[in-house]
Amino acid sequence: MPQTTPFHNCLKPYLETGIWKHWSGYLVAPRYQYSSTAEYYAIRNSVSLLDTSPLFKYRITGSKSLSFLQSVMVRDIAQCQPGEAQYTCWCDQNGFVLQDGVILRISEDEFWITSAEPSLRYFRSTAKKLSISDVKIDDMTRDFGILAVQGPHAFNVLSQLTDDAGDLNYFDLIQTKIDGCPVTISRTGFTGDLGYEVWIRSDHAEQVWHCLVDAGKGYNIIPIGLEALKMARVEAGLLLLDVDFHSSRFAWVDEKRETPVELGWSWMLRNLTHDPREFIGRAAIEKQISEKSNRWRTVGLSVDWHDYERVHLETGIMAPKHDLYCESTKSIYRRSDKEWDYAGYASSFMFSPILKKPIAIAKLPNDLAKPGTEVDIEISVIRKPHNVLATVQRMPFFDPARKTQRPEGGIT
Repeated sequence: MPQTTPFHNCLKPYLETGIWKHWSGYLVAPRYQYSSTAEYYAIRNSVSLLDTSPLFKYRITGSKSLSFLQSVMVRDIAQCQPGEAQYTCWCDQNGFVLQDGVILRISEDEFWITSAEPSLRYFRSTAKKLSISDVKIDDMTRDFGILAVQGPHAFNVLSQLTDDAGDLNYFDLIQTKIDGCPVTISRTGFTGDLGYEVWIRSDHAEQVWHCLVDAGKGYNIIPIGLEALKMARVEAGLLLLDVDFHSSRFAWVDEKRETPVELGWSWMLRNLTHDPREFIGRAAIEKQISEKSNRWRTVGLSVDWHDYERVHLETGIMAPKHDLYCESTKSIYRRSDKEWDYAGYASSFMFSPILKKPIAIAKLPNDLAKPGTEVDIEISVIRKPHNVLATVQRMPFFDPARKTQRPEGGIT
């Protein structure tokens, strides 16, 4: 039987569609309203509430907790001070990514980690293999609910409930109280917009939910489902496990495995030459960087609207725009004398409501991965394949300044 999150009873009255889906064994809504785009605009124009409680959550404590994480994570968690968070990934010995996640450093020797797939056994067995003692790894997935408060008015909502939200810079966190309930608030999210994530103990979840909804009434606050979140994360250039990459743990062949460099996460490795740590997969990653042997790169694609519209109008139909989000593979071809010269593929494709054009996240060989390079992306129009012009561009596609700016005195 599927489980329900601590906010399930609060969310049920909003579910106009009557549709629930499974996420890691929990019931979640793909959307509450009949239009995902309507929910998407709450992220970009007002404020949204997203229940991300199904994420796996782990607490790592002990005098060797820092040493353990430094041996496992690609980024050096020592650079993350207490009261800060860090987005990172962890790899296997061959440098292929196992998972990505966010680490919250609660204190000197206490860390909280979120992951999309269960990782408790991996973390515990790895600590044992590395002979790292005095580190304790606990599963606290059911102990907490998490609400992502995202959108340009997210601060205006939270600032009514706690004065501490104004102290948070991008990827900062603080432990405070809302209506007497202890919560942990981090300046993080998966939307590429101004946002916060609120960790709430499960037995206080409904009480804090009602506080947030009441505080957001003047800002058109609404709950959103996973479809709106996924639309926003593509615009933000954020990769999704099992869509834009796969865990090397479950891949049968290396063709389905990818390294941080191939995923476009080279920024995580900027200080590698000055970092003395021996983390899992380091040797393989360094070799790939020195030899420039990555097989492809993950890039953004801006699809030419006029060409996209043309291939639809020529068949007598309007080009689809509303609620267009696709996670199925779309082939990409070189622009050459050959019409079907295969080069790579797009893993995520959507029509961006704010940019007013189709965009995609794609895998391309190094010679095509430079911004400004033109390629053809294959789309289906009435079950027939058509090539449409697309241009490689850096991600994120949408990057508002408010995402990282400190909202002094609130945002209007």
